[in-house]
Amino acid sequence: MARPGRPAMPKPDLNPLVDSFLDMLTTERGAAMNTRHAYWRDLADVSLYLRREKKSDIDKATTEDLKAYLKDLSEKTHIKGANKSIIAVRTVARRLSALRQFYRFLVSENIRQEDPTSTIESPKQGRTLPKTLSEQEVNTLIKTAAVAGTPESVRLVCLLEMLYATGLRVSELVGLPMAALGEKNQYVTIAGKAGRERMVPMSDPAQKALQNYLDVRKRFVGIENMNNQDPWLFPSRTSDSGHLTRQRFAQLLKDLARDAKVDEDRVSPHILRHAFATHLLSRGADLRSVQKMLGHADIATTQIYTHIIGENLKKTVKEKHPLAKKAGSR
Repeated sequence: MARPGRPAMPKPDLNPLVDSFLDMLTTERGAAMNTRHAYWRDLADVSLYLRREKKSDIDKATTEDLKAYLKDLSEKTHIKGANKSIIAVRTVARRLSALRQFYRFLVSENIRQEDPTSTIESPKQGRTLPKTLSEQEVNTLIKTAAVAGTPESVRLVCLLEMLYATGLRVSELVGLPMAALGEKNQYVTIAGKAGRERMVPMSDPAQKALQNYLDVRKRFVGIENMNNQDPWLFPSRTSDSGHLTRQRFAQLLKDLARDAKVDEDRVSPHILRHAFATHLLSRGADLRSVQKMLGHADIATTQIYTHIIGENLKKTVKEKHPLAKKAGSR
């Protein structure tokens, strides 16, 4: 299924070796279904190009074929402007990474003798820091969500408080089963990426918001599940999955941002996850502890948040320090 605003990609019959590669990702490496879909999209795009422009299939592609594809992709995705250029470079780098792993798989299975990506250099990527929100902006969102006092409002406050208290990925949050709740709702147990399970503590405001939501949760349970306990913490009567979707939660946040007069481009479930990590570290939390709560396999991924704090401090000094303006006028 295409993301909102993204045209649906034609569904080609991909080379069976692509399916074999994707199966390996899920069975041997424990890749999540979203990861599998992302690799499918990348390899499908390459396959379509090779069939259209080179009259070839992905398993037979040469180094020159792939270089031509990456050049074409770069030209199509490049838009003037620093941030847009970085996005284009990242798209090319991600696509090349998917190709590298696919061809390494073929070589390991003795299907190909050589890896056609081995001599292709990855594009240099500039570093962009994740967007985040201030503590005041998060508080404004929560207070605005609580104004209506309806069951939907109570649920939204609960989602916000839990996300801000735990830093869960949005798919982890909306897909929480009731069984994930710990004793007296003091923590949640998460089955994260690659089967890595972690326990994340809940703040007092999050525990209170959760209890308020549990009091009205039955309003969201379908009639067919009234007698049989619905397994999901955030059930949905209209979703195929049975629980609130991440797309719906993201839309609720956009609507809330407008009501709260907070820039909606800076409000999303993932940005609230960034806020959770940034605010903890800025108040002296241990980097390893934040890594465990976020479910990062590599601490280097968590360290990006220390750069956000550094940039914020520089900005504060530049704008607020009494000598900063004087220095600029010397």
